[in-house]
Amino acid sequence: MKVTEVRTKESTKHCCGNGCPQKDTAEQEEYEEALTEQRMTENNLNSTSREERRLLEEIISPENLNRAYRKVKRNRGAGGIDGMKVEELYGYLRENREELRESILAGKYKPSPVRRVEIPKENGKKRMLGIPTAADRVIQQAIAQVISPIYEGKFLETSYGFRPGKSAHEALKTCRMLMNAGYVWAVELDLEKFFDTVNQSKMIQLLGEEVKDGRVISLIHKYLRAGAVQGRKYEETKEGVPQGGPLSPLLGNIMLHELDKELTRRGHWFVRYADDIVILCRSKAGAEQTMEHIIPYIEKKLYLKVNREKSKVSHANRIKFLGYGFYKDSKGYQLRVHKKSIAKMKEKVRELTDRKRIRSYEKQKDELRSYITGWVNYFKLAEMKNVLKETDQWMRRRIRMNIWKKWKTGKTRYRNLVKLGLNHDEAKKIAGSRKGCWRISDSPNLHAVLSNRRLEQAGYLFFSSHYKSVKV
Repeated sequence: MKVTEVRTKESTKHCCGNGCPQKDTAEQEEYEEALTEQRMTENNLNSTSREERRLLEEIISPENLNRAYRKVKRNRGAGGIDGMKVEELYGYLRENREELRESILAGKYKPSPVRRVEIPKENGKKRMLGIPTAADRVIQQAIAQVISPIYEGKFLETSYGFRPGKSAHEALKTCRMLMNAGYVWAVELDLEKFFDTVNQSKMIQLLGEEVKDGRVISLIHKYLRAGAVQGRKYEETKEGVPQGGPLSPLLGNIMLHELDKELTRRGHWFVRYADDIVILCRSKAGAEQTMEHIIPYIEKKLYLKVNREKSKVSHANRIKFLGYGFYKDSKGYQLRVHKKSIAKMKEKVRELTDRKRIRSYEKQKDELRSYITGWVNYFKLAEMKNVLKETDQWMRRRIRMNIWKKWKTGKTRYRNLVKLGLNHDEAKKIAGSRKGCWRISDSPNLHAVLSNRRLEQAGYLFFSSHYKSVKV
């Protein structure tokens, strides 16, 4: 593929990606019973064309709310400040459907504050999430489903985050292609606490340029200003887009679409996944000049904050983008797992194989399987055969150490070793050893009875085996 084939352009319009409700299923009937008023049926709404209906009516239409309810139910997630679980949504919506829809139509609906929680980051700092109530998640999802198609026809091809038919893998492949075309110097822009610092006035202005139903904009504004509760303390939200609800990814893309357009106007090659942005240039001087000139636009026109300490110009083989790094071999630039991602992965494996955390082997196997599957599926574009081989050796040793610790007494250890095939003398010797558990876990005898194959047969999944099954 030539570089010119990825020149930023307006993308074709996509559907929302959530699929159409199946009217003949029992599940669909359940959703309609919960969300459809008796006097406003699906047939009544469909008798009017989409073009003639106003956006707010489309948002609260039974079919759109049903899709939103189904999506929220499928995603599950933690509860908001009211403590309502997603499993309780059906009963709540069935009981309050008329009041909910009428209050939205009348402009009287008041969203609940989000429940603010802190999520640890790689650098030891915290990232703030705002978790809406389950009911507000349905309404936010319903809004996103209707206004997202309006923007999909506007967003550029170089925007890959939280869009139908696009992915982080596509963003990484585009980066690699540009590097192999000679764009080997990167401007790594770090937008400081992006979702927490979005200027709400600017956000509303941008929404008003495309969303022509003022009632919808007013409803979105209410969500922005709903406030947050952390512990028992209420805080106003005069700036930012609470990260954690269905609307925040779309609103983030709407804001940063302005940056996409400006970078395109200036003729830059770039790739953006949500607020992770890499601008690729042919020379170091060009990259430095680009960073110097684009920061004032971001800060003065979009009112966002650029972290100047973390924003930098780097050569392709030193950048970190979406957890990946890049290196060059005889075939050109290739993808690798960044060393920070590897360190984070090992820390998670250490946590999952911590003896103090283990309640049962079956639960440990399930947790490891879930984590390994997700991690490898995400990083499968990288060449990492040797890294995973070393990781598996270390992980198996930790598993053996846990098993040895769980056997506890010399008598139990001896009995299990013999049962697994070790001869009497060797079993007696190792069972009575005073060496620490970590040293014993590396002994040839324990390795023999708790072999790699035996651990796999017991149900443990390892990185290398899953990597072989998904490597593209």
